[in-house]
Amino acid sequence: MLRYVVHRLLVMVPTLLAISLITFVIIQLPPGDFLSTQLAELQAQGETLQQEKIEHLRKLYGLDQPMWIQYLRWLWGLLHGDLGWSFEYDRPVTEVIGDRIFLTFVVSFATVLFTWAIAFPIGIYSATHQYSWGDHGLTFLGFLGLATPNFLLALVLLYFANVWFGTSIGGLVDPQYLDQPMSLAKFLSVLEHLWIPVVIIGTSGTAAMIRRLRANLLDELQKPYVVTARAKGCPPGRALVKYPLRMALNPFIADIGSLLPEFISGSALVSVVLSLPTTGPVLVRALQTQDMYLAGSFLMLESFLVVLGVLVSDLLLAWLDPRIRFGAGQAR
Repeated sequence: MLRYVVHRLLVMVPTLLAISLITFVIIQLPPGDFLSTQLAELQAQGETLQQEKIEHLRKLYGLDQPMWIQYLRWLWGLLHGDLGWSFEYDRPVTEVIGDRIFLTFVVSFATVLFTWAIAFPIGIYSATHQYSWGDHGLTFLGFLGLATPNFLLALVLLYFANVWFGTSIGGLVDPQYLDQPMSLAKFLSVLEHLWIPVVIIGTSGTAAMIRRLRANLLDELQKPYVVTARAKGCPPGRALVKYPLRMALNPFIADIGSLLPEFISGSALVSVVLSLPTTGPVLVRALQTQDMYLAGSFLMLESFLVVLGVLVSDLLLAWLDPRIRFGAGQAR
């Protein structure tokens, strides 16, 4: 196993290098650059800049250099923990994203806990009570969750939270705590606002997870080893949890590779609607303005979490499912 993990870690290095190159090229593909975008916005507002000042800004931002030099400078900075300079915010990228990553992590982690806490009991109940009234009712609610757009649910919950509970609209804290250090009152304000994005983002994920878990568990419950366990007098709860439920969890463990990046990006559309100070809107804005170092650093962080998440999911799958063994393909 140790040899397998070391091999995967070594493979991550060229993978991330290739991703960094592709990411940088794609960000640079649209015509122009950050300065061109800013100049276009100024001209639309009736303002103009002298050509000398334009050239000075282009040299100051390093936009006068060839693309490959800009890429090598950015890559060298990444290797030393320097994510570059954000043109849009005129600050180091680490300062821009550092203020928001923690809140994004809190929202995403709470959403995952909410999704699992709701989806797993309902999915198990639906599979073990197939075609019952409870199964039909929960299936209907699941379809509603899948069909309801997140931004529409966000607007509805914002209205009712304000009318029923007096919660201020938008953000994760009340306005008076925006620039205040963390305190008990501010923490309680965060908890007061946190349930709204958690419910909104988790609704569609919960509905989809219920359907998948129900289908996977139904498939496992019909296999001969379950019938044999029941025939030998194994208690129903033990016969359910020991093997069928473990096997049904394989797709969810495999999804860790796509789950970890959510801790960085969050749900951008919901964050915009709710005015959340998370990283999603910042990433969207960076892509729109071609703030290449800020956008590239975001995408590299997400790529790293994807590669790391795939490794973690592979290790967990091998631990969870005895049918999976490391290096089984090479042994044949």
